[in-house]
Amino acid sequence: MRLLALIGIAALLATSLPAAEAAPPQGLGPVKGKVIWVDFWASWCVPCRRSFPWMNTMHRKYAAEGLEIIAVNLDKDRALADGFLAEVPAEFALRFDPAGNLAKEFEVQAMPSSYLLDVDGKVLASHFGFRTADAPHYERAIEDALAAAPTAD
Repeated sequence: MRLLALIGIAALLATSLPAAEAAPPQGLGPVKGKVIWVDFWASWCVPCRRSFPWMNTMHRKYAAEGLEIIAVNLDKDRALADGFLAEVPAEFALRFDPAGNLAKEFEVQAMPSSYLLDVDGKVLASHFGFRTADAPHYERAIEDALAAAPTAD
């Protein structure tokens, strides 16, 4: 429980956790060794309609370099999420969290909420909402995380 609280606090402060305390959140699945962009979204979220095309672009541009994008839907009714995805398709990994368990781990408070995790699962950066004008800043954070990631020999 202490680890989950630390992850949430670190995400809110956009700081890194000490290596001894870092671990990928349980609900993401096997992610260690990858730079991860985790995005929490809901069908009613207007900024999410702008963030999905951007995440598709980031996926196409950086997946081969080790970026994994995981968008976590928080709708209680899966049909609402499916309707959104029919209008705004995703080219990246999706998770569905109708009970909000993973969102609680991250202490999500806004839609969308995004977290950039390094290869050890430490939160490098976070932001709440999505502003197209800030997209270059988000992309630069991804580039920096990928550049800092160890390369496989």
